[in-house]
Amino acid sequence: MKKQYLVPLAGVLLVTVFAAAAYLYSQQQANEMNELAQSNASMLIRDYSPRAGNPDAKVTIVEFFDPACGTCKAFHPLVKKLMAAYPDQVNLVLRYATFHPGSDYVVKLLEAARLQDKFWETLEATLDAQSAWAAHGNPQPERLWMRLGRTGLDFQKARNDMVSAEISRRLQQDMADVGALQVTKTPSFFVNGKPLTSFGYEQLRALVDAEVRANY
Repeated sequence: MKKQYLVPLAGVLLVTVFAAAAYLYSQQQANEMNELAQSNASMLIRDYSPRAGNPDAKVTIVEFFDPACGTCKAFHPLVKKLMAAYPDQVNLVLRYATFHPGSDYVVKLLEAARLQDKFWETLEATLDAQSAWAAHGNPQPERLWMRLGRTGLDFQKARNDMVSAEISRRLQQDMADVGALQVTKTPSFFVNGKPLTSFGYEQLRALVDAEVRANY
């Protein structure tokens, strides 16, 4: 073989080897994530976790989210769109993963709002105002109160409830489950116990579609 062809051929072979190695590594990671989720299935959903959608749905999306996470904010309307596409077949369970500074304060506020049946409207307002209170490097979660006027929330009651032992216990349990499930980023999704191993909306939609087809 002529010398001028050897270098390009070697380059092609090298790229092929790296691509194959990357594929095998990603498959190994996916298998490990699936095994971990299966062995810790009881940690995916807690009885106190916020829920939306048909409680009798056969397909459940579990989302670990951080209210200060910009990607969580971006995915919020996409998850709602996905839920709307399957109004009876799919429901949603939210779990907290407070990785960002100040997020634990906001999660306690959200849980206090849930005691007043104001969780979802408070969550919407929280995400809408994210840039005002969750600036990375300088979070100011107290500023969120100024953006909650239209939620109908009783502020004084919420402030009192935020410091309750039960709300602290819930947050601690969620973070313990985050550790056990090795959730390292937000949002992280599980559909009927299966982790979303390749992140993206289309990948999430495909996983939900597959579970709907398998269960209905």
